[in-house]
Parts: sequence; structure tokens; C-alpha cells
Amino acid sequence: MSRIDRRLVCAALFACLLSPAARAEEVSIAITQAWIRATPGGSRVAGGYLAIENTGPVADKLLSASTAAARKIEIHEMAITDGVMTMRPVEGGLPIRSGTTVKFTPGGLHLMMIGLSAPLLRGDKVAVSLKFEKAGTIAVTFDVQAMGASAPGPVSSATEPATNAATKM
Repeated sequence: MSRIDRRLVCAALFACLLSPAARAEEVSIAITQAWIRATPGGSRVAGGYLAIENTGPVADKLLSASTAAARKIEIHEMAITDGVMTMRPVEGGLPIRSGTTVKFTPGGLHLMMIGLSAPLLRGDKVAVSLKFEKAGTIAVTFDVQAMGASAPGPVSSATEPATNAATKM
């Protein structure tokens, strides 16, 4: 291989390393205000709420979630159409556009925890893994708030953002 050929190959490899699509650090997901309502004894489901902020320049997608506290977690959305409230799973994942924050709130988007292994009591902490298309898996701790809570209260410690670099599993 001639010197010119080697230089071209090295330049091409270097350009690939600098390519925006090749740099994973550009995906920046922050999770805040992760909380769940306490459940009455015998309840087999619970809703999880949080905010997902994408501060990076590329879109990402929340694909799934899992926890040891429930058999499965589905991403759900609720809507009112013609006075009728409906709840359904979000199919194919939930897009998180660049520069946006998606809020999961009572009456809207939420993580539906199905098949709880035990009741969730106020003050408990529930470890959940969120799987993103680009950011990978992010570990999040959900604080269990009082039954009927409408937002995280003073028990919540989920006010510090968890970024994919710091909490990637």
C-alpha cells in the first residue's frame, strides 16, 4: 500500500470516528420525578409517572420497561374521546424528540405495572429499568407516594436527573 493510500485510509477512518451518528454521547436522556402511587392490598396493578427529557441533538424512543416488583410493565396512554376515557398500550415504543420533555402524569401517559408481587407502600422505593432505542438501559428508582397523590411529594428523592451515562446498566 502506498503512502497516499495509507493516508486516505487513515483520513477515512478518522472521519468515521468524528461522524455525528457514530458518537453515542450525543444521546442524552434525563429522568426526573419518578413516582408511583401506593396501592391497596390485593391490587395487581400500579401506574408509574416520571418526566423524560432528551437534551441531545437526536431523537430517541422508550421501547420498554421492567421491574422485579411486577410481572411486566406496559407504556400506556389515556385519552378522553367524546366524553369516554380510554386507556391503551403505546405500540412500537414512545418517541422522545430532541430537545423535548415527555411527562407521564395521572390521566395521561404512564407506565402500567401489571402483576405486582406485593402491595406498594408509601415510602417504598421501586427499581425500574427503562430501555431506550439509542440511550440503552437506564436504571431509575421510583418513590412510592400516598394513595391518590397527584404529584410527587416531599418523600420523593427523584429530583436529581439520572442521565444515561451515569446510570447505564
